[in-house]
Amino acid sequence: VAADEGILHASGNGVPPVTKDYCIIYNSNWVSLPKSLDNATFRPLENLTSTVLCNSSEVPSGSMKDKAVVVMRGNCTFSEKARIAQSSGAKMLLIASKPRLSPLSDNKTDFEDVTIPVALIRYSDIVDMQLTLGSEVNVTLYSPPLPEFDYSMVVIFLIAVFTVALGGYWSGIAELENLKAIASPGERETRRKKEENVTFTPVTVILFVVICCVMLVLLYFFYKWLVYVIISVFCLASAMSLYNCLAALIGEIPFGQCRIACCNKSIEVRLIFLAVFCIAAAVVWAVFRNEDRWAWILQDILGVAFCLNFIKTLKMPNFKSCVILLGLLLLYDVFFVFITPFITKNGASIMVEVAAGPFGNSEKLPVVIRVPRLEYSASTLCDMPFSLLGFGDIIVPGLLVAYCRRFDVQTSSSSVYYISCTIAYAIGMVLTFVVLALMKMGQPALLYLVPCTLITSSLVAWRRKEMKKFWKGSNYQVGWMP
Repeated sequence: VAADEGILHASGNGVPPVTKDYCIIYNSNWVSLPKSLDNATFRPLENLTSTVLCNSSEVPSGSMKDKAVVVMRGNCTFSEKARIAQSSGAKMLLIASKPRLSPLSDNKTDFEDVTIPVALIRYSDIVDMQLTLGSEVNVTLYSPPLPEFDYSMVVIFLIAVFTVALGGYWSGIAELENLKAIASPGERETRRKKEENVTFTPVTVILFVVICCVMLVLLYFFYKWLVYVIISVFCLASAMSLYNCLAALIGEIPFGQCRIACCNKSIEVRLIFLAVFCIAAAVVWAVFRNEDRWAWILQDILGVAFCLNFIKTLKMPNFKSCVILLGLLLLYDVFFVFITPFITKNGASIMVEVAAGPFGNSEKLPVVIRVPRLEYSASTLCDMPFSLLGFGDIIVPGLLVAYCRRFDVQTSSSSVYYISCTIAYAIGMVLTFVVLALMKMGQPALLYLVPCTLITSSLVAWRRKEMKKFWKGSNYQVGWMP
């Protein structure tokens, strides 16, 4: 049977009354709930979580009449609890669950004689309700329709396209400096010392994808331990990335360049303060990472810096390596989103489970861009208060955009490859969001981003009759004139 998400609206007896919403799971095959609060009826809440309500003798006579009753989950079926509550005069039954909320699974025929609403609610929410609203609480249930589109997707889109475009452009600047160093023997040694790029070959590409697969499976089975390893790595990597991004920006400012000497070396004072700032930003995020009101902003800033630095630092030598990397990661994305539900015991996608925190784990992996949903719905309360985009959906196509930008620099092609690939990425993102809105389920973004970017880049190279050069990349020699 299907399960639906709804909202429990609770109101205290203060003046003015304090209100708060909580997630519920109900089954629309058993009962229909109002679409808005305008048509909802409030009932006083009777907290009977000391019982599981599997026997009518457990409850004092008259304590349920005309009330919304909350009891604990377990020991008997939902339909048995509902019949007892209904026969005792209750107008609503809430079943509190300590484990994560799951679909109500009794048969529809078992509820043919049940007329009161029945819903599942987190036990922690009942405790919060008593603490926040007091002992006298009135509640009602309703289920607003899901919004067709959430405008947080627009923010996600802008962040993703900005990061990919800027990362590709930064990579092109680094390539231009390399070519200048090659043309000027005096700068060659200095440039070699500053060079921080890591080049991917086809072999390292395959090894990288294998490591991704192994890591995802390990996270699925050992999430509660490995999640803290990932958090620690993210703090370190994002602090370094933020430093590299801001240092490149500060390097263009001709002020505040005073230096101090240390260990036979000199360093700019402003870079010391910058390093302290970046470390502090990562530490603040680590301490307050579960603060949903504002920690997502800091995570997104650190995440964008991480993606930018990754795109600039990791160098794809040719289009061949790009095709292998993007193709294999496309298969990886599709397999772990669409195929693994047929393998796992609970029928859930390994990718979605790891992203959401499997088995109700409160710690989330910091490998996504997060933006709070702007359209209020039951889903906002129940499972996904944020719209998410994985770092991989930015970095992987971003590596191709960066290669296109470097190829433009090498061939003096007026940024045609870079601009075309960036536009293709934006179109792929739009296509992802359209399919997401239509199917109402998580999508492997690379399924749409990879074909859009690879096909567009190939068409541009074919149209310009440069496919051989584009395919081989740095394997051929390019002359550059300063």
